[in-house]
Amino acid sequence: MATTATLTAEDLTVVPALQGLPDDVLTWLLTHGEPREAPAGTELFHPGEEANHLIVLLRGSLQLWREQNGHREPFLRFEAPMVTGVLPYSRLRQTSAVGVVVADASLLLLHRDLFPELERISPELVQRLVGLMSDRVREEARTQERDDKLRALGKLSAGLAHELNNPAAAISRSAAELSNRTGSEAVLLQELVAAGVTAEQLPPLLMLASRSTLPGASISALERADCEEELEDWLNQQGITDVHGLATGLLSGALDADALAPVLAALPADARRPALRWLEAQLTSRQLVRDIQEASRRISELVHNVKDYSHMDRAAGLVPTDIHGGLDSTLALLSYPLRKHHIRVVRDYAEGLLSVVGQPGALNQVWTNLIDNAIDAIGTEGVITLRTRRSGEFVQVCIEDSGPGIPPDVLPHIFEPFFTTKPVGEGTGLGLDIARRIVLSHGGRVNVSSVPGRTEFCVWLPMEEE
Repeated sequence: MATTATLTAEDLTVVPALQGLPDDVLTWLLTHGEPREAPAGTELFHPGEEANHLIVLLRGSLQLWREQNGHREPFLRFEAPMVTGVLPYSRLRQTSAVGVVVADASLLLLHRDLFPELERISPELVQRLVGLMSDRVREEARTQERDDKLRALGKLSAGLAHELNNPAAAISRSAAELSNRTGSEAVLLQELVAAGVTAEQLPPLLMLASRSTLPGASISALERADCEEELEDWLNQQGITDVHGLATGLLSGALDADALAPVLAALPADARRPALRWLEAQLTSRQLVRDIQEASRRISELVHNVKDYSHMDRAAGLVPTDIHGGLDSTLALLSYPLRKHHIRVVRDYAEGLLSVVGQPGALNQVWTNLIDNAIDAIGTEGVITLRTRRSGEFVQVCIEDSGPGIPPDVLPHIFEPFFTTKPVGEGTGLGLDIARRIVLSHGGRVNVSSVPGRTEFCVWLPMEEE
């Protein structure tokens, strides 16, 4: 717990911002300020509290912690001697962090209501403090921008990990099942020959085993179950018992009653069940190989999307950049949160190639910020529309969401740095500012319009000269 302390003018001169000031200014600070002694562990302020004091840190250390998903993360540390807290002309009204003393501290607190009088007493000190505020804003902006990029990368990585896990798990399952079946096909073939199948009767069986169509790709699970039940009933009518599991494998090669009947009729009765078991083994193994190939293709596609998104295999700098390709690769990496929140994406692209000269990675960050904001705005169930158009010498990219809209009093501030309507710890207020600055650096512009049920961000970028 902080306690009162006794300070002198000489104590204040250790602070660089206060050095060289007239004695009457230092005396005014001591008279109007509140001296405090704060032992390590003291929490000086918390998120949501009013930010009312300039803090002169004379001794000790102060650590700021930010609340993130129920956890505290350190992001700024102040070491004595220095001035921090609210500074003159600052628009900060509420604290967004926890301030914890980490080494026994001596402080002098000055309420912001006294700033007008301070400016009258010492314009020089106010000028110094404004300079400190400018330096602090720049440093905090750099820190927050880095954290914002890391946070966006974390969200993309989490979605990508989920997307990769599914095909990886499918490969693992199919490979394990294929391994279990290795060697069994030779035994089944021996049983087939032992049942009296001749060399002349094998070619029709081999033809059936080579079938690779997937008849159930466009039917529902209920329709597939009906097909399996029908095939099992037909097999039972042929005197073939214990057919559980056979139908699924046979249907994977489009082997229904019509395809099986002429081949089975040409076989000895005792050879029909061994023939079906051998066929099922062949077709199931082929299906497992196809499953592995499809899962591998999906992983390769994801890796390709990552490379397209980050352009990590291309030279840095300004290069011709395909707008549609950037939007699609961004959507691919955000596919998991889009599915998770049941959000439908509509692509309304202009015909042909829309190309600008720019930094592909930076522009993809713009699309990521705008689409991610749209996902957050919708919450669960809605539509995001991506629209591209040629607009004179510019490419126009609009991202529209069906969320609740942005309140009219918030809309004018939407691109201001550090402005956010999200709860403490869930947003830095820099995402849209970063997007705006990237667009401006490409010679473009961005604006927003919003009514309940429809919010649209539009970006204009100069087209590549043909």
